[in-house]
Amino acid sequence: MKRLLLLLLAISLPIVSNSQIKYESISSQKLGETRQIKVQLPRNYEENSEKRYPVVVVLDGDYLFEPVAGMVDYYSYWEDIPEMIVVGINQDGIRMDDTYYSDKNFLPEGKGAKFFEFIGMDLLAQLDQKYRTANFRIIVGHDFTSNFINYYLLKQAPIFQGYINLSPDLAPEMANRVTNALQTAQSKKWFYLATSSEDIPKLKNDILSFDNQLKNIDNEMVSYKFQNFEDETHYSLVGKAIPSAISSMFEIYRPISTKDYNEILLQTSVSPSQYLADKYNSIKELYGLERKISVNDFMAVYKAIEKTRNWEDYKILYKMAFDHYPGTMLGTFFEARYEEETGNPKKAMRIYQNAYGQEKIAFLDTDFMLEKAEAIKKDFGY
Repeated sequence: MKRLLLLLLAISLPIVSNSQIKYESISSQKLGETRQIKVQLPRNYEENSEKRYPVVVVLDGDYLFEPVAGMVDYYSYWEDIPEMIVVGINQDGIRMDDTYYSDKNFLPEGKGAKFFEFIGMDLLAQLDQKYRTANFRIIVGHDFTSNFINYYLLKQAPIFQGYINLSPDLAPEMANRVTNALQTAQSKKWFYLATSSEDIPKLKNDILSFDNQLKNIDNEMVSYKFQNFEDETHYSLVGKAIPSAISSMFEIYRPISTKDYNEILLQTSVSPSQYLADKYNSIKELYGLERKISVNDFMAVYKAIEKTRNWEDYKILYKMAFDHYPGTMLGTFFEARYEEETGNPKKAMRIYQNAYGQEKIAFLDTDFMLEKAEAIKKDFGY
């Protein structure tokens, strides 16, 4: 186990080296003691002074923090997920006390009840006060702590939207309680569950049975993903599950892929520009994040319009481009293409010429835009 954790650390540390790692103490009234946490802030946290960030709370932070923080930093660097604040709670030697539950009703009791309130009322409140947090939160746990994270899902208004369960050691009734909570959820929830072929037998059997319940849930508000990794142990499955879990919770956030382009944007029944607008509206609705449309996504829609010859789509596209990239040639180019293909070559020529002095972007520069204007002038004898 220790060799595996050292390997995970070796993989993660180079990735997180450019992020800001802080070691802090949280004074807890609920616990009546001080707890140690680790906090990873996004790379450009200080520079982006107006930006707010989702929060990932990692239990077993003494060994799970580094792999989770590393994956968050890596995926957010490539803009597959948003930048996030990652918080690890150290529980070395006290995790059994922290996750204690009653043997009568199987709910947190004693120190477990106090630790439950510590996260919800002390930790998150202090994080919200100290850092620029967004109202989207994920919680991560492994075996005993994985079982524990699901107690938050049982509340009437859960404070976490995403739950990453790494080989949970399920309390009695937990499977039924979670299934019912997800079946009746009225706000968006993401639930991830993992085991492996070499997992602890009792845990694996309970998890497989749990999956059989969860996969029958019929609720459009729930995104559920289950993985059973081959030839992985109770500990090694963590290294494969974390990136898969994180990426699955942000599928719509990722840039438009080749698959999206071929299977969605090239369909003549789909408006590529409207798809783009809906994609970014969904990001705002689901994660509470205002995200600038990426140039990559604009280019994907541009290519789809050219391929399908759906020229009217340029009207939506150039308006969005002017909003998101004012002062650049992006909106100007799309507007010119619209006029060029809808029977207004002279107007298109003038729009291309208007790009002079605007900021270049992607493949668009002054020479390209003036060449486009000159080509129209030559073709039509203006």
